[in-house]
Amino acid sequence: MARVAGIFGGGVFILSHLTALNRGMTPAIELINIDKRFGAVHANNNVSIAIAAGTIHGIIGENGAGKSTLMSILFGFYQADKGECRLRGKPEKIKSSTDAIALGIGMVHQHFMLVEPFTVLENIILGAEGGALIGPALDKARAALKHLADEYELDVDPDAIVGELPVGLQQRVEILKALYKGAEVLILDEPTGVLTPAEADHLFRILKQLRDQGKTIILITHKLREIMAITDRVSVMRRGEVVAEFDTSKTNVGELAEAMVGRRVLLRVEKTRAKPGNVVLDVRHLTWRDKKNIARVDDVSFNVRKGEIVGIAGVSGNGQSELLDVITGIAKASSGEVIFKDQPVGIKDSPAELRKRGLAHVPEDRHHRGLISTFTAAESAILGYQSNPALGKGFRLNRDAVVAQSLKQMQEFDVRPADPHLKSAKFSGGNQQKIILAREIGSNPDLLIVGQPTRGVDIGAIEFIHRRLIELRDQGKAILLVSVELDEIRSLSDRILVMFAGRVMGERPPSADERELGLLMAGVGKEAA
Repeated sequence: MARVAGIFGGGVFILSHLTALNRGMTPAIELINIDKRFGAVHANNNVSIAIAAGTIHGIIGENGAGKSTLMSILFGFYQADKGECRLRGKPEKIKSSTDAIALGIGMVHQHFMLVEPFTVLENIILGAEGGALIGPALDKARAALKHLADEYELDVDPDAIVGELPVGLQQRVEILKALYKGAEVLILDEPTGVLTPAEADHLFRILKQLRDQGKTIILITHKLREIMAITDRVSVMRRGEVVAEFDTSKTNVGELAEAMVGRRVLLRVEKTRAKPGNVVLDVRHLTWRDKKNIARVDDVSFNVRKGEIVGIAGVSGNGQSELLDVITGIAKASSGEVIFKDQPVGIKDSPAELRKRGLAHVPEDRHHRGLISTFTAAESAILGYQSNPALGKGFRLNRDAVVAQSLKQMQEFDVRPADPHLKSAKFSGGNQQKIILAREIGSNPDLLIVGQPTRGVDIGAIEFIHRRLIELRDQGKAILLVSVELDEIRSLSDRILVMFAGRVMGERPPSADERELGLLMAGVGKEAA
């Protein structure tokens, strides 16, 4: 592997050529000196990347590193302030996603761009109807869909309503939509953030098949194990610049993490043995039924003590979300009890009342429940705590106090940029998560409920969040943690509960065999296994 090392944008830049490029083959994609600003934020700073045809190329970096902005420029959502895009050696002006699709570029976004009430087939042909009569387009798409499904293991019912499909199948629809429109280059932005491990493995098999058929795949992710498992080459971005490039077979997770963050990263959670105290949360035979009278939480009992983290493992959709809603007062139990600090949580106890009693909640869905995208960071940072006397009197907020508190939290939790006046929507997912964590931890709770603490968060922020949770535990706080990331559950938890179909299948120590935990997550008890 040829290497040329030098200083590039404040970091070490390593240039390595793939065998295909050494033979003089024209790259499928070249981004040359791409520059993009959003006000004071320099999202892309003179970025150059070459992506070989017929490869899987990873682009990694912390939240806010500029990865998604760069790919949005390639897909025509944004226009670069300067720089050039070349496809197969030819300069192209990509002014819209329509231009990108016409040039054979498809993109599967982190948040799917599907019309949920429509069928799979109707979603596939959106924007490619081919005329006023919809029937012929549907017939053509049905035949093409069958061919694509057979060729790439992308089976999905063409007549299914998209909103009723699990997220793994919705993602297949997005990929099929791109392939149907002729994509030769496929961009995937954080594709496994909403997938189970089995769904992620199936996705990787699909991507390898696409690559072997000559497609070019660009994978944006912060999960380094995925990069090592599937990519041929990886570019590392930090603060809007490309700081390193590697052939994946000649690097390792530690080297990639250090390049991403600019320092050595602790890839494991360091903690001492827990010293549990009195019970803070006691859940007794709790059941919650939905409108169809189906028990989504079914006779669940457990407790959480001071100074410990209890983790709930399980594939998403097995009652964890509903359980957290009942505990935090968002939903009311159908039967059973929730005892918080020796007091029952009654039917009249709202989330606001529980917050006053010392319960803090980091919700699973930060966009819909954690913050308001149109609010400034300072405003999102006081949601639920706006009645704090330190922030004003009555209905009048002291704006200077609100901004000062937000700035202090941003500095303490390393939120970037540390600008309380910036709209919440302008922050990357990891920095939005830090804003929410800073707000909830800053309330000095007795019990912290945390749902998916590092979903869509980069490795540097994951390390930071994990460290703060352990610090909180060591201060004697009780923490209930829900995560679909089994490694995260095992690393942070002092006790692990496994949920399946609304029931607790068992309790295990964090040292439990991963296979046994996986079987419990699949609803298979130890005896049956």
